[in-house]
Amino acid sequence: MSNPSQLFLLADHIKLSLLERQRAISLDLEPNAQDGEISRSLESLREGIRTVEAEQTHLTESNDSTGAAALKDQLGPLNDQLRDLSSQFYGTDTGSSNPDADVANWSATSPDLKQPVPQHPPSKSVRFMDNSAAAAAVQDEIDEEERNRQNLYPYRDEPSAVDQSDWSNQQIHAHHSQVIRDQDDQLDQLGESIGRQHELSIQIGDELDGHVALLDGVDEDVERHQGRLNTARRRIDRFRRRAGENWSMMTIIGLIIILVILIVILK
Repeated sequence: MSNPSQLFLLADHIKLSLLERQRAISLDLEPNAQDGEISRSLESLREGIRTVEAEQTHLTESNDSTGAAALKDQLGPLNDQLRDLSSQFYGTDTGSSNPDADVANWSATSPDLKQPVPQHPPSKSVRFMDNSAAAAAVQDEIDEEERNRQNLYPYRDEPSAVDQSDWSNQQIHAHHSQVIRDQDDQLDQLGESIGRQHELSIQIGDELDGHVALLDGVDEDVERHQGRLNTARRRIDRFRRRAGENWSMMTIIGLIIILVILIVILK
């Protein structure tokens, strides 16, 4: 795996594995199931960096300054990531400038590179007690705690971990490429779903605009009918005033006629 882009992809995979390992440690679980895979991935990353360095040296000797400069720009971040990941996994100082020396120092103090020491304390044991009933109760509690602990599993992106111990670099690269393609397909599906939701939101917005237009039309009709009602009310008020005035005049005329009739009769 001499392609720097593949090495960056492998470094990202190691980061995810280290996060999963830290989660297992925080849950007081046994992380040794992943330590072998992480150590092999770190070794693959280290060998890939060495291959890129050799290729850079070859390009420099071949007077290909452009290619050598491009590889040099990528080797710096790769070495930084290797030091950081090695320090997280092996527990060495991040200030060291040689990741290979860090691994060698850690290997000298560890009998097995692929089998780190368990991070959680050993299982509890029950001492001899005079009261056998109390001892049995304590043992039952310990057994229950162990069963509950066994039901806890570290977080995994996949239902079951893929064993890459016997895989070649090409197979690992093909696997990661397939994972990336699957993620791209999922992102495409998510983008299509977001696009459909966007279209639905646009349609809903158009329908809301139509309803707003209908409400505006109803408001105009209400205002027009209100104007007509006000006009009719003014006409009724004017007719009532005129009727009141005419009624007074008719009353006076009627009284005058009655008075004239009375005068004629009395004579």
